[in-house]
Amino acid sequence: MEEPQPGTNVFNLCPMRGRCSANGVERETRSGVVDGESMSYGGSSVVSRGVGSHAMSGYDTLDAPPNYAFYSNTEVAGRRRFRPSLFQLHSNQEDDGCPPPLYEEPGAGEGPGASTETPEDEEKAAIPPTEPTRFGWVQGVTIRCMLNIWGVILYLRLPWITAQAGIGLTWVIILLSSCITGVTGLSVSAIATNGKVKGGGTYFLISRSLGPELGGSIGLIFAFANAVAVAMHTVGFAETVQELMQEHGSGIVDPTNDIRIIGVITVTCLLAISMAGMEWESKAQVLFFMVIMVSFASYFVGTVMPATPEKQAKGFYSYRADIFAENFVPSWPGSKENFFGMFSIFFPSATGILAGANISGDLKDPAVAIPKGTLFAIFWTTISYLLITATIGSCVVRDASGYINDTLSGPDDGDCLGMGCHYGWNFTECISNKTCAYGISNFYQSMSVVSAVGPLITAGIFGATLSSALACLVSAPKVFQCLCKDNLYPLIDFFGKGYGKNDEPYRAYLLAYIIAVCFILIAELNAIAPIISNFFLCSYALINFSCFHASITNSPGWRPSFRYFNKWASLLCAVVSVVIMFLLTWWAALIAIGVVILLLGYVMYKRPLVNWGSSVQAGSYNMALSHCVGLNQVDDHIKNYRPQCLVLTGPPAARPALVDFVGTFTKNLSLMMCGNVVTESPPSPNAVDSACNGTHTAWLNQRRIKSFYHGVVADDLRSGVQMLLQGAGLGRMRPNILMMGFKKNWRKHSASCMDSYIGILHDAFDLHYGVCVLRMKDGLDMSWQVQAHITSRLLGWLQFFGLVVSGLEASVCPPQVRTVFQTKQEKKTIDVYWLSDDGGLTLLIPYLLTRKKRWAKCKVRVFVRGDIENMEERKNEVMSLISKFRLGFHEVQVLPDIDERPQPEHVKRFEDLIAPYRVNPTAKSEDSDPINKGEDSGAGLKDYPWEVSSEEMERHKAKSHRQIKLNEVLRDNSRDAALIVVTLPVVKRGVCPSALYMAWLETLSRDLRPPVLLIRGNQQNVLTFYCQ
Repeated sequence: MEEPQPGTNVFNLCPMRGRCSANGVERETRSGVVDGESMSYGGSSVVSRGVGSHAMSGYDTLDAPPNYAFYSNTEVAGRRRFRPSLFQLHSNQEDDGCPPPLYEEPGAGEGPGASTETPEDEEKAAIPPTEPTRFGWVQGVTIRCMLNIWGVILYLRLPWITAQAGIGLTWVIILLSSCITGVTGLSVSAIATNGKVKGGGTYFLISRSLGPELGGSIGLIFAFANAVAVAMHTVGFAETVQELMQEHGSGIVDPTNDIRIIGVITVTCLLAISMAGMEWESKAQVLFFMVIMVSFASYFVGTVMPATPEKQAKGFYSYRADIFAENFVPSWPGSKENFFGMFSIFFPSATGILAGANISGDLKDPAVAIPKGTLFAIFWTTISYLLITATIGSCVVRDASGYINDTLSGPDDGDCLGMGCHYGWNFTECISNKTCAYGISNFYQSMSVVSAVGPLITAGIFGATLSSALACLVSAPKVFQCLCKDNLYPLIDFFGKGYGKNDEPYRAYLLAYIIAVCFILIAELNAIAPIISNFFLCSYALINFSCFHASITNSPGWRPSFRYFNKWASLLCAVVSVVIMFLLTWWAALIAIGVVILLLGYVMYKRPLVNWGSSVQAGSYNMALSHCVGLNQVDDHIKNYRPQCLVLTGPPAARPALVDFVGTFTKNLSLMMCGNVVTESPPSPNAVDSACNGTHTAWLNQRRIKSFYHGVVADDLRSGVQMLLQGAGLGRMRPNILMMGFKKNWRKHSASCMDSYIGILHDAFDLHYGVCVLRMKDGLDMSWQVQAHITSRLLGWLQFFGLVVSGLEASVCPPQVRTVFQTKQEKKTIDVYWLSDDGGLTLLIPYLLTRKKRWAKCKVRVFVRGDIENMEERKNEVMSLISKFRLGFHEVQVLPDIDERPQPEHVKRFEDLIAPYRVNPTAKSEDSDPINKGEDSGAGLKDYPWEVSSEEMERHKAKSHRQIKLNEVLRDNSRDAALIVVTLPVVKRGVCPSALYMAWLETLSRDLRPPVLLIRGNQQNVLTFYCQ
């Protein structure tokens, strides 16, 4: 095994636990290297820092009482409080004289370069920052949601929908929409009360519940839908203004372009209000709310007032039972109009329930304001919609001409059509010609006809449309800003920058403005409304599914303070939302779902480095746990055998070639677990951190290696490996193969180190593991290169800023070093020397390699032992056996000369290799001091199991010559192979000295250019030619 390159400075940047070290002095943490190439990594230390006061209570304990600051992520005057660590509570006070840190100052360091604060700086830090504007549940949620729900559809389309679908079906449409929004409101309330809610509204709720994959996709769509909704409400306002201009005989260009011009001017003014700040926007919303209340009062008063002839000509006759009966049933004017068409036009009016949640970052207490305000708004707006539908359907007929002279000529006019005939009006001509200008089927502003003061309805339309447009114009940038800050998608972080005390997203405002202007140019309200219906329904479906999924996973972290929800109702509402999407406009539903899947796939591919404790993680845990337990109910079968590897890598980045090789044949097939042993006694926090460091898993994920990582702290390397061999895995998901690197420079280390390495092999066999040893010509250990990379990149700026070198390596992911196993193998061979039958593992691993794309072009050659007299018979016998295994190997070669005597120079080389460990029988029987005995020169044979006597050399002479000869055969036949696989020789414990066994492995695999894999199964079948 190779040593780190001379002259290379190796730094270990272990994480700091607090202001003082674990015991007040430097501790050395050594990471045991699995293949023995380097038995330790550089020393590490934790630097002590003084603390002004001890946190001792009257009982002389470091324990701290429960405190809010221990659970909060916020800082007080630039400092954050932490509870004492378990190590600080458990360590000996005599060894650890420092009290635990009560605060941690970000960026603070030690030494000359540490941060120094003047009294003026401390006073500035003590001054609390200016509080941004915050709103309560009424102004922040209820009014905002009600204004967004009372939008353009209420004034301009609800009477028309009532005429088409009838009062009965319109009530069904309203109640169905309210049920969807109501259950969604309950789900939103549950999610919003399951923790502290920040800015980002709907996106924040879904992403923190279902994870970034679904949250990111629906957040982007929801922000876009809100931007389009700005256009919808603005077009409704522009239509009203254009009709007023037309009534007075004025115009700009033509009706369509007038709507476009007015809409662009209006949305520009709304943009100015939005960018003025949330405080001004909220004041404008309150003003709009008062205007709408006045318009409602004028409307309801008008329904009970006697109808004037002018109003009767326009179809208003006050409350009439026969008008109610006539309007209660639907009257579809054509085949294109149907229930779901009316639903698609009405539903956007019910989508304002998230207006309050979308500004969650601007609420005083989102967990209280969102549930209370949202449900209150849903209830009262539903009542208002039902009342307006019933009243206008009881007062106004479907068709009227508006001409004061269209009265009945006599009482017996039998050709009169329409309900107006019952009240002395004859609208037959316009009904027959379909030219009626008034009535709820034709006149969108029928509510102004009913109102006691008509202009107040116009003012209400202005207030409703402008308030809804303003709310959507604020919601879209707020949601989009949070999405941008999470960096889930590229090229959008530019729009996430905030300005001012309220962190206003001015750039996102401009983007929403541009999108709104583009859709305003459509200038057709009925065309814009269905576009956003599917987007809002998709959002509602995911919100409800989030609530259901969080409830069904039974995660202990799902503890919403709002209890009035039902997970099955949420699931039903989610399904209904998806069904309605397809019933409304199937192609638009496919587009919406396709966009969600596309964005979902992108985030899943990129795997952003975020962890929000989502219900998807909880669900994955439940599924994994259930399947692992389920595996225990089924016995193992040879057909289902999988090589589950415990790979002794040390830190995985230290041996990337070993990781890549095993990852090649275990990916998407079987278990791979990287094991790391950190040697220290007793364990210190630094040793535990080094063993359990998250950067190891991060490095594996960056390398796209599907592997677990398991680190342990032990007194020595062998003890730690024994812990891994016996404790790694779960149920049936346990390793059955030990994979390790070859100890290349074993002669440069102490003999006890080499003996420990061989002892690991014996321990694996004792525990019925298969064993694989990988050797490469240039070695496997890259730890020195990793350390040098980190040092060269970080040491300069660390010292420049005066930061401590100790404590930062844990946060730095090691570099990705490219290895030969990451490249596509050429048309070479995989030479398998199947010298002993170990159950088939020697054949199975090469077969699994050839199933991978990188190794697919390699041809497998199998070499077996045989006599020169029956070579052909032996070849056919092995070929027949391999064909029954269905491995696809078609070339078998018999080696008749494997038991011949090796060349004398190679024998001499072997003897020179083992010479330092030789001892004569007399010296071995007596207490002597041979090589590497250490301090205790009085120990006997049992203390030096690596020593080889002449008698043992003679007893194992045949085996020694076989390894020498086999190496000659390997060099002759496999010098150009891509990989050499050889059966690993096995010796009985205590019979063969460890030095002799190590010399066999060295001799067998040395001077070979291709990688060499020594394999020995556990003598249990892993291949079968039976089907059951």
